Amino acid sequence: MNEAFCQYAIAWGIARVGRLFKELDVPLSVVLNAEFPGRHGPVWKVAPIIAHGMNNTNRMLPLGRGLAAQKAYTRETWISSPAQPASGPPAGRLRASIPMATPCRRSSPRASTYTIDQMDSDIISRLKTPDGALVLLPYPVVTVDMGQHLARMKTPAELETLWLDYVLELAGEARADPGREATTVVIGIHPFVIGTPDGAAALRRVLSRLKKDEQVWLTDTDAILKAASLK
Repeated sequence: MNEAFCQYAIAWGIARVGRLFKELDVPLSVVLNAEFPGRHGPVWKVAPIIAHGMNNTNRMLPLGRGLAAQKAYTRETWISSPAQPASGPPAGRLRASIPMATPCRRSSPRASTYTIDQMDSDIISRLKTPDGALVLLPYPVVTVDMGQHLARMKTPAELETLWLDYVLELAGEARADPGREATTVVIGIHPFVIGTPDGAAALRRVLSRLKKDEQVWLTDTDAILKAASLK
């Protein structure tokens, strides 16, 4: 990925994707670099925010410093930023990434922490950690558009088929066994991939189709946590 991808996302992709979700009345959560609001204030105010921590910046996390460095970074770039609203950051949506191979966390002043990174399950679960409970929301590699696009050269039309197959198969399993535990999947959308005109068209078809299935609930991370009584 190069700078042109990022600039396209900022100038065109974010707004296009935001308009699409608003038009279809589908909730979403936006994940962004914690330094982004201070640099591009008008762009980010489109949806609930989950802010990436140090590992999604040029200031990579020193492995010996761990969460202390992440918390200091979050205070510096997000909580203390003049770009933030006077009411403070949304509960449960600040992200502080931990080094590779350990869970990435999102935390807030209300101590709501959860991760959506590369889970190996179809259901929500919870880990006990020294810093409190960590809720795991399934986010398989296969449903993330960036990896499919950059590494496998998948087009938006191919991603459309993949997403529909993935979610509708889960919906079919739920119909076949109504008593089973509810399944969850987080779909990763990057505005330099799906924020293009053909990407938005593919996403429109995906969301429109899924809205018609009574077994599918399209929502954001906060609503999932509340419904699962994890918040």
